[in-house]
Amino acid sequence: MTCTSLIFAFFILSSVAARSPLFNPHNSRPRIPHIDEPDESQPVYHFTSGQQISSYGETYYFDQLVDHTDPTKGTFKQRYWHNYEFYEPGGPIVLMTPGEESAKGFTGYLTNGTISGMIAQATNGSTIVIEHRFFGDSNPHPDLSVQSLQVHTIEQAIEDLAYFAKTVKLPQPDGDKLAPGKAPWILVGGSYSGALVSYTMHTHPELFYAGYASSAVVQAIGHFWKYFEPVREWMPANCSADVQAVIQYVDSVLDSGNTRDIADIKANFGLQDVIHLDDFAAALKAVFEDWQSNSITSRSNSFYEFCDALEVGPNGWHAPASGWGLEAALQAWGKYWNETLYPSRCGKLDAESCIGSHNPDSPHWTNASLPNSNRSWNWMICNQFGFWQVGAPEGTPRIVSSYLTAAHNERLCQYEFPGAFWGLKKVSLLNALTVDKTYGGWDTTTERLIFANGERDPWREATVAAALATRNSTDLQPHLLSDGFHCSDMSRGSAISPRIAAVQKQALQYMTQWHAAWKPSAAT
Repeated sequence: MTCTSLIFAFFILSSVAARSPLFNPHNSRPRIPHIDEPDESQPVYHFTSGQQISSYGETYYFDQLVDHTDPTKGTFKQRYWHNYEFYEPGGPIVLMTPGEESAKGFTGYLTNGTISGMIAQATNGSTIVIEHRFFGDSNPHPDLSVQSLQVHTIEQAIEDLAYFAKTVKLPQPDGDKLAPGKAPWILVGGSYSGALVSYTMHTHPELFYAGYASSAVVQAIGHFWKYFEPVREWMPANCSADVQAVIQYVDSVLDSGNTRDIADIKANFGLQDVIHLDDFAAALKAVFEDWQSNSITSRSNSFYEFCDALEVGPNGWHAPASGWGLEAALQAWGKYWNETLYPSRCGKLDAESCIGSHNPDSPHWTNASLPNSNRSWNWMICNQFGFWQVGAPEGTPRIVSSYLTAAHNERLCQYEFPGAFWGLKKVSLLNALTVDKTYGGWDTTTERLIFANGERDPWREATVAAALATRNSTDLQPHLLSDGFHCSDMSRGSAISPRIAAVQKQALQYMTQWHAAWKPSAAT
């Protein structure tokens, strides 16, 4: 689900003595990309009047309800950032949240270097970046204990956006007269926050007039083996062939139960100290960590470094589309793990201390102090989404091991949040189905909602671009598809392809048309 690399810190630093895993044993997180932050020291001027307004970096605080089902529980300070350089009377309020991480680093989304600012410029609107509850400094409670996290749900996040829109007094001219009905409100988000755009408009069509959802993971899927399908399809063919050969061999060795052979295969990757097979399988998927943050115009990240290590021979020759074959690939992958990936992630730790996840008393699981975006997100996937990135079913090509299972992830939920998930509540398939039934998933009928997706996005099969999605694109719910990765369309610049630029152009055309048709109402 939060689109920079949906690869939210695949590892978590912790003490050697505590034997906490440096790799996050859960999954890659769906995040939106960071962009360069605007210079907070530079003044900002209104586009037409030339009047100086506040800087992009000025932080504002909103008194948000702790629990929307019981307002008597009080409020907490929710951070937001605001800019009205393009605003003219009648223009929209463009509200965006980065979702599952601190919003402090996302003030670039106030500017026209991003899709939210581009929409604001095209429609003479204001931009807002608001921090999601339990991320950054916007915390309803002073810790991340199971008791505190009871108000950390999709439902509460939706109502945060609704309550903010209805009651905020914006720091701009006539900022107390811009509630929904008096001004059009447009929601923008990507990845999980893109799904939140869809869910919020589904719940409150009377408040939010239009939306833009990039790589929106609207369909919660408990056992999400298809996360790896776009990677398998779009990675270099020789690399894909050799990875599949290695994984098939690894699984056959693990299935054999032969302790000597299992020890040998773990030692090939420098992971001979890893005790449990599910931890070993989880570690091998680390090579796919950077895929979702790829750029159409660049191959400069560790994923392509890994493929080059497998497919470029010592003489500089590249393997054919069929790859070099199992023996060469197994040796090359092991060499890359031992010489490059392991030292960068584990340093001088033994493999069990670095990667092992079977110690329920580790501070990695029990530390409930603030802030900890990984713990906050893990609560959401354990409690509602699932999205367990597991091995593909039998008979399906695999680039990750079948020993990477939902049971592995559900065990970690028990460790991290003891007592919270029991009975049917610990079954990720059922939790995900509840989310889909409540908010429509792929089949939402919400109008004036743009879905933008990329063919190479590993989260594609949880978006409306999925092969199993049945709802077609319309002029009131356009489904726009580019050749991008995860949330590639959320910013402009040299990293985007012509197809991504075309998606942005289409989206701005829809937004300007819809904005022109908006009329004030007494909605609120």
